[in-house]
Amino acid sequence: MICALGSALCFGTASVLQAVAARAVAPGSGSGVDTVLLMRVLRQWRYLAGLALDALGFALELFALRHLPLYAVGAALAASLAVTAVVASWVLRVRLSGVEWAAVGVVCGGLAMLGLASGAEGDETGSLALSMGTLCVAAGVLGMGALAGRLPGRARAATLGLGAGIGFGVVEVAVRLADDVSPGALVTDPAAYAVLLGGGAAFLLLTSALQRGSVTAATAGMVIGETLGPALVGVIWLGDRTRPGLAPLAVAGFVLAVLGTLALARFGEAPVADGERPTGAPSNTGRA
Repeated sequence: MICALGSALCFGTASVLQAVAARAVAPGSGSGVDTVLLMRVLRQWRYLAGLALDALGFALELFALRHLPLYAVGAALAASLAVTAVVASWVLRVRLSGVEWAAVGVVCGGLAMLGLASGAEGDETGSLALSMGTLCVAAGVLGMGALAGRLPGRARAATLGLGAGIGFGVVEVAVRLADDVSPGALVTDPAAYAVLLGGGAAFLLLTSALQRGSVTAATAGMVIGETLGPALVGVIWLGDRTRPGLAPLAVAGFVLAVLGTLALARFGEAPVADGERPTGAPSNTGRA
């Protein structure tokens, strides 16, 4: 659980550092794929520090996924929004409402309950059919994104966010399914391709959702997509369980952590202190 929480801490802090770096540089070309702006932010130590934290967070996430139930890891990763909120209140001087501070407390309490109740990861390795299923779902995320592009406003953002969350959830499940990580085995393992396709599709959909729609709606959809699906897969097919007699505590902790995170959904894009963003500055498209 320490690795899962460490991953959330890394992702949440990285979002704020990258937002600060983007605000510190002059606008680029203003295009959707702004290489000029990218080169400028890459000269900012805060942006590079954010990238390093993202890499460390991903490494910790992989370790956690190999040792903890999926429901615990998913809830902890979603809680990176609480980290972003707290760090933003300090670094960016963003004012959190009383409800948002309460939500941070709810997230922490929910994760504490999960930590107490979570057992070891399930001992089921999953079937070839399940691996193929994750690959099909990853491909379906791209189709979902194409259809969501036709929806109006808030529904579009929420659907794209949900699709992105499902894609990130595919990555969580597929990492658990990939038992043999040797190069020869990965080449023939559908789960390995599901990681690549699911992660890539998730970032594409999330980028589109944050650039053209409501951050809150997109992030809420993402949180739901990346927590509920993997939790069910872990319990039903991979044998994830709680400690004996603590299933109600785990369910309550999971629900509280997710609900608290949803209350912090506006931090899915690290906020700017004065509510303004320099022209051409990119939205934060990281997991936090």
